[in-house]
Formats: sequence, C-alpha cells, structure tokens
Amino acid sequence: MKLAEVANRLSCTLEGDGNIEIHGVATLEDACAGQLSFLTNVKYHNEAKKTLASALIVDSQSPSFGKAVLRHHNPYLIFAKSLNLFYPAMPLSPSIHPSALIASTTTLGEGVSIGAYTVIGERVSLGNRVVIESNCVIQEGVHLGDDTQIHSGSVIGKGSIIGRHCVIQSNSVIGSDGFGYAKNDDGSWYKIRQTGIVILEDEVEVGANTTIDRATLGETRICKGVKIDNLVQIGHGALINQHSLICAQVGMAGSTTIGKNVILAGQVGVAGHLTIGDNVVATPQTGIANSVAANQIISGAPSMDHKIWMKSSSVITRLPELLKTLRRIEKRVAQIEQTSQVKL
Repeated sequence: MKLAEVANRLSCTLEGDGNIEIHGVATLEDACAGQLSFLTNVKYHNEAKKTLASALIVDSQSPSFGKAVLRHHNPYLIFAKSLNLFYPAMPLSPSIHPSALIASTTTLGEGVSIGAYTVIGERVSLGNRVVIESNCVIQEGVHLGDDTQIHSGSVIGKGSIIGRHCVIQSNSVIGSDGFGYAKNDDGSWYKIRQTGIVILEDEVEVGANTTIDRATLGETRICKGVKIDNLVQIGHGALINQHSLICAQVGMAGSTTIGKNVILAGQVGVAGHLTIGDNVVATPQTGIANSVAANQIISGAPSMDHKIWMKSSSVITRLPELLKTLRRIEKRVAQIEQTSQVKL
C-alpha cells in the first residue's frame, strides 16, 4: 500500500514521498525498509534517528528525522489504527460445533459461532454474530448482545446481561457469587444469598482470569466503553462508569462507585462503599481507603495527593540518616538542659 493511501485512510497529514510502498508496522528498533513505525514518546528520539523504517507516525511538533512522516495530534491512536489496517482480523465463518450442548429454549441470532464443548443453559439469548469459543459455560437467562465475543474457558453466570461489541477474554467469570457472609451467634459464618445480576453495557472489554461478582440485591454494572485488564476482581454491587480503565490486579470491594474516565493502575486496591470521582488517576499499588473527589491524581497507601506522595517517598530512603540526626539532636538538647540545671 502506498504511503499516500495509508495517510488518507488514517486521516493523517503526509510529509514526504507518498509513493513509498508500505507493507507493515514495526517498532523503531525492529523496523526495516517498507515498514511504518511510530514515535509516541520523546524519550525514544534517539531510536527514531536510527530506525530503518521508511516512514514514521509522529505528532504535530516532532521533527521528521529525514524521513517521510504521517502527522497527527494523537500518534498513539494512529499507531493503533495502523495495526488494524495492515493486520486485519481473520474473517470467521459462523459454525456450531457438534459437541456443544445448547438448551432447546436458547434463542440464536444470525451468524452465531459456538465452539467445542461449550454449554448453553435455558432461556439464553444470543444476538447476531455472537462468538462463543470452546469450553465456555453460559448459564440460564443470560443475554449476549450483537457482535460480542466470549473467549475459551469463560463462565457467564445466571441472568447476566452483556451488551453489544463486548469482549470477554479467556477463563473469566462474569456473575460469580459476591463475597457476603453474616456471623452466627456461635462465631461461624452464614452465607448471604447473592440474588442480583451483572450488567455489562456496550463495548466493554474484560481481560483474562478476571472476576466480576453478581450483586447481593440489584446489580453490578460496568458502563459503556469500560476496559478491564487481566486478573482483576470487582466486588458485588459495584458501579464503574463510562470509559474508565481498570488495569491488572486491581481489587475492588463491593458497593463502590467509580466515576467516568477513571484510571486505576496496576495493583490498586479499593475499599468498599466508596465513591471515586470522575477523571481520577490512581498510580500503581495505591491503596484507596476513603472516597476521592473528581479530577485528582493519587498515590500511596493510604492514598494521598500524588505530589505529596512524591515528596514523602523521596524522604523514605533518608529515614535512617534522619533518625541518627534526630538522636544526636536529642542527645545534645539533653546535655544543654543538664548544663543549664547545674548552673541554676
């Protein structure tokens, strides 16, 4: 594909020879002639100077490095779109494997694919072009919207509602029981029946080995466009609002509300019954024990303003030295006090 066509299809401004033939995308280090690469972080300028790529995706202010460039204000987005342009998904021919067990009350849309050894329960509704891979369990009363994909080994629990264009990666469990127990008089634990459901709105993606618990009463809801990474635990009755990003190993207790466009980085822990405001960013391993107002960047455990945490963490390595200094000061003060008492 000629670079001019690439620029047109990716809505970029072309600078340089539009007749260059491009056949793929590669990193700055690995690219060779005929490939398109990308610069999305200024710290890789040296690699951009050395790359053998025939053209670069860059932002509006970047130098060209003596190469043809495609300019866009969001080069990372253009890089993502270029992958779909050069490496499109393989078309799937709809099919239902003969080993799949499908209840007679299941409703199938057009173009549905169901893999080997998958089990689909009573009163399940599958929209058009739904793909369910092998060894999945879709329990009774589940609804899957058009163009949703369930990857192998996943379990969708009773009554769960999953919207259109959703992706559930392998071995995830949507609609498992929430963690709820009441203490008996003898100290043992009495299980609280989890009667609610899980709702995933349109365009939600869930990573591998992630669990989203059904509510005790009502619903656990993941709103439109939310993206959830691998190995995430979302507790019962939680609400995650539109376009938030939940990274790997986040643990979120029940009945917590996450605002719009929130980012919880890796290994963030969130206590239950909290509200995290819109546009909050929690850096890796933040421990959130209290509600957080909108538009903040937080860090640390317990969480605090990121700038305060940066100043505090810079002191940690100096604590032994500061402790020695403090003890010397205390000793000196004690000596001065003794001397003063003798004079008196």
